[in-house]
Amino acid sequence: MKRAVWFPLTLLALLAVTFAFAKIAPIDPLLAVVGERANEATRAAAAQSLGLDQPWPIQFLHHVGRALSGDLGLSTLTGRPVLEDLAQVFPATVELALAATAIGLALGLPLGIVGAYWQGRWPDHLSRLIALLGHSVPVFWLGLMALYLFYAALGWTPGPGRLSFYLEGLIPSPTGFILVDALLAGRPDIGADALAHLVLPALTLGLFSTALFARTSRALMLDALTQDFILTARAKGLSEWRVVLRHALGSALAPLTTTLALTLCSLLEGAVLTETVFSWPGLGSYMTGALMAADMAAILGGTLLIGLVVAGLNLLADMMQRWLDPRTA
Repeated sequence: MKRAVWFPLTLLALLAVTFAFAKIAPIDPLLAVVGERANEATRAAAAQSLGLDQPWPIQFLHHVGRALSGDLGLSTLTGRPVLEDLAQVFPATVELALAATAIGLALGLPLGIVGAYWQGRWPDHLSRLIALLGHSVPVFWLGLMALYLFYAALGWTPGPGRLSFYLEGLIPSPTGFILVDALLAGRPDIGADALAHLVLPALTLGLFSTALFARTSRALMLDALTQDFILTARAKGLSEWRVVLRHALGSALAPLTTTLALTLCSLLEGAVLTETVFSWPGLGSYMTGALMAADMAAILGGTLLIGLVVAGLNLLADMMQRWLDPRTA
């Protein structure tokens, strides 16, 4: 409940940060509206229409009101409302982040369990080596090497992008998720092509989440395997795998939900390099283009969206942890 109460305050603080960033950034907000050659009278009229001639507290209240109503301004890069741009690009990032998180969970959790059970032996060393590689290998280098090997050299996967160019625009996109839209449209060929394009960037980004899940689950399992209830379960004659997978892993699930939320948050925030390497049309690519074009409305809108998602995921993780382990309530 405390997190739920703090959520509106977090939103207000996020709006304050974005407003302050817009004011201290060395970018003239009127330049995108009236152009470089506008005279002072035109600039003054534009400033009055946008409310930029008001005191900062009044401007902040207007900023909050527009954000709460969904008005994030117009993007100078695309000429469209920022909210429409974000609705178009964000599903691509979510699709990539969810796939990478699923890969990390599927690979990292078994690695952590095996490493904890055989602590100090070769499975443990292998688990820690993979975790070290996941944290140390630069994602852009790994992405380029994956493209060179599996696309350019071997031809096993399609090239960069989210979909082959000859399939783009053939189906409606009500959800923004190509795999879901292809299923709804009854086009398995488009779904298969989208899945093939997703494999390499998801595996590249998934190495990071694999490392995080492996390290976290190993530490949690090591702690759980030393608890008294594990000794009791073994004394009752339960099978070793039932002790490990049901009792030890069961006690580690609650804190793992926090790791899951943090991993998904970091992937949503940090997919910029992966999206750039693979020409993935997601939020990272959109924000990069906005930064290069000094598109303040798009930059602030994307920042606000990421902040809301992070706060929401942390709130959800806190609720899940309390449900799985009532002792944390």
